[in-house]
Amino acid sequence: MEGEVLWQSVLGEIELSVSRASYVTWFKNTQLLRKSSEELVVGVPNIFCKQQLEVKFKDLIEQTLAKKGVLDTPVSYKIHTPRKKAEKLTDEPDMQVSLDSVSPSGPQNTTATSSSNGVSHSYRQGLNRRYTFDSFVAGSGNELAYAACQAIAEKPGQKYNPLFIYGGVGIGKTHLIQAVGNHVLAKNPEAKVVYVTIEQFVQEFTDSIRYKKAGAFAQHYRGADVLIIDDIQFIAGKEKTQEEFFHTFNVLHQANKQVIISSDKPPHAIPTLEERLRSRFQMGMSIDMQTPDLETRIAILKLKADLQDFQIDEESLSFLADNFTTNIRELEGALNQLMAFCDMKNVDPSLDVTKAVFSKMNKRQKHITPKQIVDKVAKYFSLKQEDLVGPKRDRDIVVPRQISMYLLRSELKMSYPRIAGELGRKDHTTAIHSIQKIEKELVVDLILKQNIQEIKQLLNV
Repeated sequence: MEGEVLWQSVLGEIELSVSRASYVTWFKNTQLLRKSSEELVVGVPNIFCKQQLEVKFKDLIEQTLAKKGVLDTPVSYKIHTPRKKAEKLTDEPDMQVSLDSVSPSGPQNTTATSSSNGVSHSYRQGLNRRYTFDSFVAGSGNELAYAACQAIAEKPGQKYNPLFIYGGVGIGKTHLIQAVGNHVLAKNPEAKVVYVTIEQFVQEFTDSIRYKKAGAFAQHYRGADVLIIDDIQFIAGKEKTQEEFFHTFNVLHQANKQVIISSDKPPHAIPTLEERLRSRFQMGMSIDMQTPDLETRIAILKLKADLQDFQIDEESLSFLADNFTTNIRELEGALNQLMAFCDMKNVDPSLDVTKAVFSKMNKRQKHITPKQIVDKVAKYFSLKQEDLVGPKRDRDIVVPRQISMYLLRSELKMSYPRIAGELGRKDHTTAIHSIQKIEKELVVDLILKQNIQEIKQLLNV
């Protein structure tokens, strides 16, 4: 049990550090098979996952384990299929499924198969049946998106086509768009609902070319009654994939089939997106989902606690909702952490217990340094720290530099002269001007607001 709790804790922290597409594709279906002082053996569903964890995510996994007290212990990966996997298909669909074996009715028929042409498509996961309208908490920040999705679920292809939902990470976009698919299937089990992240779409498209199965790929996606695409922003820069998606979109739209798209930014803000795709994304309905307000966060916690049959008092709920404000994923993670603590210590949750569990949270925030803020901003915008503190005045450097100044002021309450010095400026009026500019733009620029929220989240990881 100790090993299982450890790995679930590691996964919970990693989920906050990577994109949802990466988490679902590479981490979600892993489990700790063996733990000893000499090694950790992690079970993975396929060779693709094994390679990614060994190479791309090696440092992240080791750093996260170190936070949990596991130091200098080698981690190895073994391809492993749980014997009782079939019993879990309702909630956790098997991801090993070939392109040609996907059933219109979704994940309940996704069995561990491999295509004879060599394309394994192990990254497809289908709809999660737990994502329903009943389990979604609507509030002031998402009520428009919630209403639009309900209308679409009743009459796919007739209203708001395409529907483009955008907003920051972890605020419920995936839950909501998958709820549409689950509702459509509940009404009509014969409907073909296809849910896929754009990362999976790109991989399948690449494999279809490699294994000369372009026809089967096109037939699968263009034969959908409802096509749900998650994290479309990752299509940026992929010219061939954009062309393929353009044709797929046209076929479905002309046939009055429903297309639902989610992104972390609106169409006009996705870089290197072809104009013809941008215009099509904007031809239906675009909705901005906001971070949930306090009342919504409390309602979410109540619902999640009830689903787990976890009795928690109002004061503890309010404490969690007050202190975890960035996104729903972070909020759920805090609740899960509290439940795990209470279970292991065999204590009832109370305000004192809750405060004790998260006592290090505020201390960690107080120890953020100016250098950490500048480093995080630079990494967020794919820049070097030297760029922000250097003399360059290009727009792609000036704006991140101004954001750094704003965060130094808002997070650390630093003086203007010191802020200017941290960013290599001699005149403190530069800092004053930059901070005022960001404060004004935050009122009207939702993308800027989202960027700053995500950087703050990175600072508190």
